[in-house]
Amino acid sequence: AALQLEAVAIVVLSLNNVPILEFTSETSINNVVQDIQTGRIYLGAVNTIFQLGPSLRMQARADTGPKEDARTCTPPASACQDTKPMPNLNKLLLVHPSNGSLIVCGSRYRGICALLNLTNVEQQLYYSDSKGERTYVASIEDNVNVVGVMSNYTKDENTFSVFLVGKGYGSLDSTKLISTRILQDYREWVVFESIIEASTVQTTPFVPKYLHDFRLAFKEDGFVYFLFSRTLDGTDNKNLTFVSRLCENDHHYYSHTELQLNCGPNNRYNKVQAAYVASPGKELVRLVDIISACYSDSGKISGFPAVDIPYSSKNEEFCSSKIAVKNFKCGADFLPSPLASKPRVALKADAVLTKPGLLTAVAVAVENDHTIAFLGNNQGEVFKVEWSFDLLLFSLFFPLNFYLREITKVPVQTCLQKKDCQSCVELRDPYCGWCVLEGRCTRRSECRRAEEKNGWLWSYRQQCVKIVSFYPPNLSCKKTQKGAKCPQFENPDPVLIPVGYKTRIITLYNCSMGREDCSLCKNSDPKYRCVWCAKQKACVYEKLCSPDQGSEYPYNTECPDPQITKIIPHFGPLRGGISITIQGSNLGIHKEDIKSITVVGEPCIHQEEKYSVSTSVVCEIGPVDPTGGHWGKVEVEVKGEKRGTSSMYFTYRDPIPEEVKPSRGPKAGGTLITISGRFLDTGRFLFQRHRRDTRFPLCVYPQIKFGKGEWVVGSVQYEKKNDLSLYIIIPAVIVPMLLIIAISVYCYRRKSQQAEREYEKVKHQLENLEESVRDRCKKEFTDLMIEMEDHTNELSEGRIPFLDYKTYTDRVFFLPSKDGANDVMITGKLDIPEARRATVTQALNQFSNLLNSKTFLINFIRTLERSHDFNARAKVYFASLLTVALHGKLEYYTDIMRTLLLELMEEYVHSKNPKLMLRRSETVVERMLCNWMSICLYQFLKDSAGEPLYKLFRAIKHQIEKGPVDARVKKAKYTLNDTGLLGDDVEYSVLTLQVLVQGEGPDVTPVKVLSCDTISQVKEKIIEQVYRNLPYSQRPKVDSVTLEWRPGSTGQILSDLDLTSQKEGRWKRINTLAHYNVRDNATLVLSRVLHTQQNYDQNQENHEERNALLEDDKVFHLVRPADEMDEIKSKRGSIKDKSMTKAITEIYLTRLLSVKGTLQQFVDDFFRSVLCSGAVVPPAVKYFFDFLDEQALKHNNVDEETIHIWKTNSLPLRFWVNILKNPHFTFDVHVSEVVDASLSVIAQTFMDACTKSEHKLSRDSPSNKLLYAKEISTYKKMVDDYYKGIRQMIPVSDQDMNTHLAEVSRAHTDKLNTQVALHQLYQYASKYYDGIIASLDEDPAAQSKQLTLRLQQIAAALENKVTDL
Repeated sequence: AALQLEAVAIVVLSLNNVPILEFTSETSINNVVQDIQTGRIYLGAVNTIFQLGPSLRMQARADTGPKEDARTCTPPASACQDTKPMPNLNKLLLVHPSNGSLIVCGSRYRGICALLNLTNVEQQLYYSDSKGERTYVASIEDNVNVVGVMSNYTKDENTFSVFLVGKGYGSLDSTKLISTRILQDYREWVVFESIIEASTVQTTPFVPKYLHDFRLAFKEDGFVYFLFSRTLDGTDNKNLTFVSRLCENDHHYYSHTELQLNCGPNNRYNKVQAAYVASPGKELVRLVDIISACYSDSGKISGFPAVDIPYSSKNEEFCSSKIAVKNFKCGADFLPSPLASKPRVALKADAVLTKPGLLTAVAVAVENDHTIAFLGNNQGEVFKVEWSFDLLLFSLFFPLNFYLREITKVPVQTCLQKKDCQSCVELRDPYCGWCVLEGRCTRRSECRRAEEKNGWLWSYRQQCVKIVSFYPPNLSCKKTQKGAKCPQFENPDPVLIPVGYKTRIITLYNCSMGREDCSLCKNSDPKYRCVWCAKQKACVYEKLCSPDQGSEYPYNTECPDPQITKIIPHFGPLRGGISITIQGSNLGIHKEDIKSITVVGEPCIHQEEKYSVSTSVVCEIGPVDPTGGHWGKVEVEVKGEKRGTSSMYFTYRDPIPEEVKPSRGPKAGGTLITISGRFLDTGRFLFQRHRRDTRFPLCVYPQIKFGKGEWVVGSVQYEKKNDLSLYIIIPAVIVPMLLIIAISVYCYRRKSQQAEREYEKVKHQLENLEESVRDRCKKEFTDLMIEMEDHTNELSEGRIPFLDYKTYTDRVFFLPSKDGANDVMITGKLDIPEARRATVTQALNQFSNLLNSKTFLINFIRTLERSHDFNARAKVYFASLLTVALHGKLEYYTDIMRTLLLELMEEYVHSKNPKLMLRRSETVVERMLCNWMSICLYQFLKDSAGEPLYKLFRAIKHQIEKGPVDARVKKAKYTLNDTGLLGDDVEYSVLTLQVLVQGEGPDVTPVKVLSCDTISQVKEKIIEQVYRNLPYSQRPKVDSVTLEWRPGSTGQILSDLDLTSQKEGRWKRINTLAHYNVRDNATLVLSRVLHTQQNYDQNQENHEERNALLEDDKVFHLVRPADEMDEIKSKRGSIKDKSMTKAITEIYLTRLLSVKGTLQQFVDDFFRSVLCSGAVVPPAVKYFFDFLDEQALKHNNVDEETIHIWKTNSLPLRFWVNILKNPHFTFDVHVSEVVDASLSVIAQTFMDACTKSEHKLSRDSPSNKLLYAKEISTYKKMVDDYYKGIRQMIPVSDQDMNTHLAEVSRAHTDKLNTQVALHQLYQYASKYYDGIIASLDEDPAAQSKQLTLRLQQIAAALENKVTDL
């Protein structure tokens, strides 16, 4: 690898006699770069950056290590534990010439970079380790290569310097291979931040299995290229070499295209080691062929598949568009990307030179149209190779000392060692030829008459020439002028200026520029040797001033007297006190040169801090003598008794203010007044103020100050009202107001005290109730914990029946739809004729590409939401379809969601109540957010919150089934929901049945049931116990089994309704175990019946209802509803009887407390798992909450309470409440109505805990509110602490969030019914087709991308239309 070279040779053109120059580093050298403008060389070594001159002499050094660090440390290091001094390898070294800085990236602190001064690397221009992961550039792994190239980035008409980085994958790095890094702060961007995030290249992460190894990055003709090796698909470890290309102005990496490079027979030399950029050949056009094939020719070249999408498991056809590639040579959001060549169309080349060992470096030079390559190997040898005329000329150029720490500067030719023509041309070295007229072996550039015919000899035929004669044989020299020279041969030694290398030769300057007078000339920098030439009256270079005879040497010339050309101002007050500016020339060189200044004969105080060399003097005038004249000239005396007098005059006079308008104004102020008069241009206004007359408080006198003088201008009166009316108005208004306030306060206090008493009373009653059932709770809880032990053991064995990702998303997204479990998105079945299946699949792929256009998708959604018949249910379903369709690009999905959320936020903040935002799914984006949370928190559910949620569900189910449950009215003795409370005492006993499963062996399973259970309830409990190791969907259903009781020699089939069922009037009671007189320890046989199983959610209650409808009589279980006769009698009953009935019913409310106390630990455990910021917080939660906080800061009317509500609506309300109320969304379980009723109470408690408003308790408060009244305050504090804790966490960068989303896409997208979702989405596009077309036609961006045409093509294919497209 380039970073592991143990010797680095800098190839430069030099003369033969120049000694070999060397520089040795104390540590290993990792990178070498050169500043072309200055010739300086920069070495990136372990722990050090060296700055060398062209002769390899060290000019400066910067120490970069060792640093206190740890592999898992997230900067700053002061916050890390277990740190130790670690070496800092240089990973990237780039010259940034436009601002004179050197970009340095090392292996410490997660690859953070710094900017050093190019002229002195000891000076650090920028470094920050507190900006988070968005600024981590390089890798901490020693064996990961990093390459970079400078570029530009344009946004909002501003162009920024950036650098593109390509790097391999380290175990602690992000999976981003290519990133664009900005070099200045701009809005929300910071220096070194990766500014291209939602890019197609990174939609599917470049996971480590591809083993990327970058070797070079360069720019050419508007494109950026990367050269690297990687595996083909991650399944084979063989490395292949690729060159990839990006448009330099591609802000999304849509144009990323890879071309495979093969070297040697069967690609024997498969891994790139080094590269050098020369003029690109025509073969690189094949990258354009790949793009063209994908966009226009179904991905084929010459009829063969040529295009692949790397880093993806997609198998379907993705190159299905039909567009002109010239319009989209840099890709687009709706076109497939990234692209790569298939191995068949790889660019192939033969090996022209093979050497034992490993060639590790290459450089190319051109000399006299010959191409010469310099090759370095891992043995420290450098070879010089030339390829031309089908000949390979090769020589060992220079064996270097094989040290990792040494850099050597060596000549590339040895021409002057050859003393005759034959030995010179026999070298066959393109650098060396015979200079005929000088008789020496030289480079062509060193032979002065090389361009003449046969003036410089070089050829493969190695021919020389001989001088046999010359003409004329002699030259005459006629000296006609004194000093004339005869013709002669000369061999001067001029200063050499190399071709192709910028050399600073000379600086041109003009002494007279900016030095118009003598003082300015004498003040110039001595290095310019400028003098004031009296003869020319100008500032000139000293050798251009020839003094006359008798005149002094130019350096001793004295400057002329000062000249005054301008005075500002021309007038001043008699008392003085103002500053005047005197402008002119030759007003001294230093401020001390000003000896005195007079104005109208009066001294003027020099203000030295305002002095400008030679051109300007500022002074403050004093008062004028009243007995003298009030006008005169200005005089300045400078060093050497030289004086300058002004030709213009300065006049002392006072201003005469006469009038102020308006003369009246309100007491509140704010009125502009105008002061008029004469001579108001005297000097300058210093300030303006009002002086109030103490005798007349409503009258003030405007006062003006000029210098040290003050003038009063008239008076201004404030308007006042008639005081007499106030004496009447005030008592008439204030006294009644005071009476009203006093009465209101009295009433309020009385009402408050009454409410407080009621509150205390209710609270006292609650405490008494709690005390009365405490012992019972302890007993129930102890029993529950003992009985839950088996379930806990199941959990520890990993038996929580989590749903797989697809089933989870199907149920969350589509189970609430009108078709439920039969929805086409859950079944995945599309009714498409076989003959049209291929056409439809291709069209749906094109539709998928179209959805990847942000312009199209935003127009699509807006058109639907503007339609009146696009109701709330349709919005929810559409958003869920969109989530599945875009699951492969969750970064893009998130970008769309953010865009729509920003629009929604603007709407609520400016025209609606901001607190209502996200409360309901009234828009597509609100449901998109719900789905986004469901996707991002799936793993958190499995890892953290799932177990306490499952335990809570099992505990509730177990506690409810301990007591009677009415199968008809869905009420239970033990519940948390007062409306689902069984308000009658039911006699029952606990039975243990011995259950034998027919056909599954002789083992008997004990099952606990109740004597009052219906036969279906008994079946449920038996199935759950017998098949407890199977998830619910794999268990037999109630209606698919029969239960037989064998009390003696004969058996009896047990059923809910049969001929033995008891009747009470028109009512028939459902059979129970007590009805059949089944005893404790009775043996029952469970056997299967042969008929089709129903879906998991079609529970036994539906079948009972169906059977009941076959009977003429009404059916009940435990409590018989009042029939018509009972209702009539009830209406005639007394009020007292009714109140007694109510009182008797409420006696059973104490059972709610008992159940609540029994379940409390499970509820607390679940709440803690969800609301504890000290544990793991899903990155999506932190990312989205930060997004809400950032947006809130941009709006003045969004307070902390509103932010709290937004967060509650987006996470607890949209996700946790949904998951809590529907455990079957997460687990493979069945949730009965009675369990659902209790879960709803806990879900409501969770929602109450997340609100900021306080709930006052009273007699009329719902029982559910009273039940958790004490806990709500604790939960509220947990929520507040949770939100605060998240706000204080380290931010989740866009890069990290996108990496996480990309990983989710990669892991799960293939399992989803993406094609079905696209098909269903198109149904909406078809229904609202005209509106979408109209919207696209009005959008210039859509027109430029031909989106209307593409939708029409898709419609023609999917709807089997014949069109003229």
